[in-house]
Amino acid sequence: MKDIPNLFGSMVFNDAVMQARLPKDTYKALKKTIAQGTHLELDIANVVANAMKDWAVKKGATHFTHWFQPMTGITAEKHDSFISPAGDGKIIMEFSGKELVRGEPDASSFPSGGLRATFEARGYTIWDTTSYAFIKDSTLYIPTAFCSYSGAALDKKTPLLRSMEAIDKQALRILKLFGNTVAKRVITTVGPEQEYFLITQEVFLKRPDLVYTGRTLFGARPPKGQELDDHYFGSIKQRVAAFMRELEEELWKLGVLAKTKHNEVAPAQHELAPIFTTTNIATDHNQLTMELMKSIANKHGLACLLHEKPFAGINGSGKHNNWSISTNTNLNLLEPGETPHENAQFLLFLVAVIKAVDEYQDLLRVSVANAGNDHRLGANEAPPAIVSMFLGDELTEILEALENNSDYHDRQKHQMEIGVTVLPHIPKDTTDRNRTSPFAFTGNKFEFRMLGSSFSIAGPNIVLNTVVAEVLREFADTLENSGDFKRELSALIKKTIREHKHIIFNGNNYFDEWIAEAGRRGLSNFKTTVEALPAFISPKSIDVFTRHHVFTEAEIHSRYEIVLKSYCKTLHIEALTMVDMVKKEIIPACIGYQNELAQLIQSKKTCSVYDGEYDSALEEYFLSKISKLSSALLKKLDILENTLLEAKTGDEILSLARFYRDKVFCGMFELRLIVDELETLVAKKHWPLPTYAEMLYSIN
Repeated sequence: MKDIPNLFGSMVFNDAVMQARLPKDTYKALKKTIAQGTHLELDIANVVANAMKDWAVKKGATHFTHWFQPMTGITAEKHDSFISPAGDGKIIMEFSGKELVRGEPDASSFPSGGLRATFEARGYTIWDTTSYAFIKDSTLYIPTAFCSYSGAALDKKTPLLRSMEAIDKQALRILKLFGNTVAKRVITTVGPEQEYFLITQEVFLKRPDLVYTGRTLFGARPPKGQELDDHYFGSIKQRVAAFMRELEEELWKLGVLAKTKHNEVAPAQHELAPIFTTTNIATDHNQLTMELMKSIANKHGLACLLHEKPFAGINGSGKHNNWSISTNTNLNLLEPGETPHENAQFLLFLVAVIKAVDEYQDLLRVSVANAGNDHRLGANEAPPAIVSMFLGDELTEILEALENNSDYHDRQKHQMEIGVTVLPHIPKDTTDRNRTSPFAFTGNKFEFRMLGSSFSIAGPNIVLNTVVAEVLREFADTLENSGDFKRELSALIKKTIREHKHIIFNGNNYFDEWIAEAGRRGLSNFKTTVEALPAFISPKSIDVFTRHHVFTEAEIHSRYEIVLKSYCKTLHIEALTMVDMVKKEIIPACIGYQNELAQLIQSKKTCSVYDGEYDSALEEYFLSKISKLSSALLKKLDILENTLLEAKTGDEILSLARFYRDKVFCGMFELRLIVDELETLVAKKHWPLPTYAEMLYSIN
């Protein structure tokens, strides 16, 4: 049995390692930099770098890399060895403070959205001292921010750190009003639950659509999907369990708090959930988790699918973002306590989040927008594209009582009546968990459930941190200038409830009635990325981001352009893949089967003893049907190819994205309908692609 406590964080240059390996003065200076965001002097950086190198080499590392998160949605790295020439043909292992603090990767090929010209290749990576360095694959990984020559953010980490500073500043103002002078820092914490699919590598490699796009572009529904709910929390198959064990161990070595693993609803679908940690570190850890899922799956002869909707007709995969606010003294500001109706500080932070979600619902929708998530949102396993909040009965009743100046009668914690006396009594929660809500309160945190499984959690948390910081700023401005704090506080809470309660919905978000009700309430319903994205560059959005120095206006427009371009490119690649598969695999399969049927029909008709006994009606029926579908397939294929030729890359980016949504995507959908029907008719020996049944049940 492995010694998990000693295994955990064993490959991380964490606080314990720094304290043991750094001189006391150096350690204190570094901790001050981390805690207060002060500048790290080069002489201190040199000492830290040398200690880090010695530790890494002892652990088997030969190289180092500045690990960053460009606007591609994945991570990037360039590896350099520790070796330096020492004369006489020998080398020494060196690592300087300058190399630790700053790197200079080529930035020319990363998405920039116009923040830098094509010929401006220089980019900079800057050590993020708030996220620990770690060792993976014999390389020391140094988490870094990534910026252009002019200082513009080219990554997801830099704006995330800025947003964390924004909410820290405004939340501390609120705490001081309540007399809290102990808290020196307010941080947001996140625990992202990661869903994913596992299929065998063998069937994965036979599906060009999975290889190129991450999702199946064709596929008829299997006889059995998830109708019986028998996979959910079911017994984990040995092969999957072996993958999960290795994944957990590798994550634990890297200090990732992997806690829960289980089968999800759809066949071949699973989930990993970590314990919450600081948002910045949680973001790094989730990127690591996704990378390791893929690499470790390969080692086990499996393929890990992180697309939001790899299979049509069954659940897609999300990433539930459990977000909360805490102080450096471990006070959770979203903890209601035993008597939440008497907890004014909690109520103020609660209504601040309610107001932020309501006023900036469009930005939250933008933060989870991409081509993959468009397939998932609004389906049975995911919340709709309408942003609303679930608070549960108790908190809703408290807010109603406050708004109406009525008495609130504290709910008693009743025991659950299970009907079996031998079972222990357990207290009944004051509210259920609403799994259909996009933004649900779950005890002492909010669960933002709209994220897609492939997403970096940086984007949604940048928005959450910023918009809540903005509302806290407004609250602090009001309360700091108040002559009667308690009176103004009470009035502010009541006013906020009254103006923003329409965002609260505790019912079933899947009901059609809710869509109509949400419209009457004035809530937005952006069903696609193309509809949602313009809200990102609205004057209101630009104002909130620039006021808190999270994005410059140029950085906002660059990200808008990058997301829309990515949307267009994704659909373009998917459409080209469909065309390629139809021409090279589907059409030859149809021709082969039609030829076999025609030969059989002909052999029956020319049989010397043919007298009606050898009836070919069955073969003729299938031949006729497949022939008609093949003709329709050819027409739809021609339409899709011509539509792709119509897409003009020089068009304004939003117009181009609309063209892909309205024309290219519709052409793909119509082509798929025909191919999926052909799959149900063409004999298995002729059909070239593994079916849904073969993929979803490929792991024994």
